[in-house]
Amino acid sequence: MKIAGVIPARLASTRLPRKVLRTVAGRPMVEWVWRAAQMSGLMEPVVVATDSEEVAAVCRERGIPVAMTSATCPSGSDRVREVAHQIDADIYVNIQGDEPTLTAEFFPPMLALFDRPEVEVATLAVRCPTEEFNDPNAVKVVTALDGRALYFSRATIPYDRDGAGFTGYRKHLGIYAYRKSVLERFAALPPTPLERIERLEQLRLLENGIAIYVAEAPGDTIGVDTEADLLRAEAVLMARAGNL
Repeated sequence: MKIAGVIPARLASTRLPRKVLRTVAGRPMVEWVWRAAQMSGLMEPVVVATDSEEVAAVCRERGIPVAMTSATCPSGSDRVREVAHQIDADIYVNIQGDEPTLTAEFFPPMLALFDRPEVEVATLAVRCPTEEFNDPNAVKVVTALDGRALYFSRATIPYDRDGAGFTGYRKHLGIYAYRKSVLERFAALPPTPLERIERLEQLRLLENGIAIYVAEAPGDTIGVDTEADLLRAEAVLMARAGNL
C-alpha cells in the first residue's frame, strides 16, 4: 500500500496565532512534526498542506515538501482531501501540525490496523493522565473489544456510576489515517448533530456508520494551543536532545 502523510498547517490559528511557525527548541513547530513523520519511514511523501505562502516558503527552505491548498478549507480533513486530488495513495495520514513532541514511534501501531481489511479509518489513544480526567480539551474515547470506537466525548466516559475509583480513561490523540475512498465520503458529508454539540469532527464518521479503529499510542503528546503548551513542548524537546 502507498501511504501519504499530510500535515495541514494553517497560519491563521485562533488561540495561538501563527503557531505552526513558532520556534520550538530551535526549529519551527511544523518542522518537528514533519521530521517525526518522515523518520517513521512508513509514508512517502510526507507533505505540509497549507494555503499560506509564508508557511510554504519556510518549509521549502528546510527541504520540506509542500502541497498548496485552498484558503477556504474549513478543516484539516478538507486539506487532506485536496492533497488526495494531487497525490495518489491508498491511505492518507492526517497529522496535526501543532504536535511537535510527536515521534516516529506513533505511526506503526496506527498503520498496522490496515492489515485488517475492515479498517477504513484508524486513530490513536493513550491512557489519560489523572490531571486530565475532567478536562474537556482532553477528548475521551471508549472502544469495543476489537478496537472499534464506540464514542468520543469531551465528557468523562465511561461514567463510574458506583464510584469504584475507575482510572482507565483513554485520551484520544488527533492523528488519523484514512483509506482514500472513505476520505472522499467523509469530506462530502455535512456536519452532524453530535459533531456540532461536542465540536468533534470524528463524530461525523460514527454518526454516518463509518467505523474508526483505535490503536494504542506509545505515549502522550503535547498539542500546542497556548504559550504554556509551547513552553512545555520545548522542555520535552530540549530534554530529548540532552539525552541523545
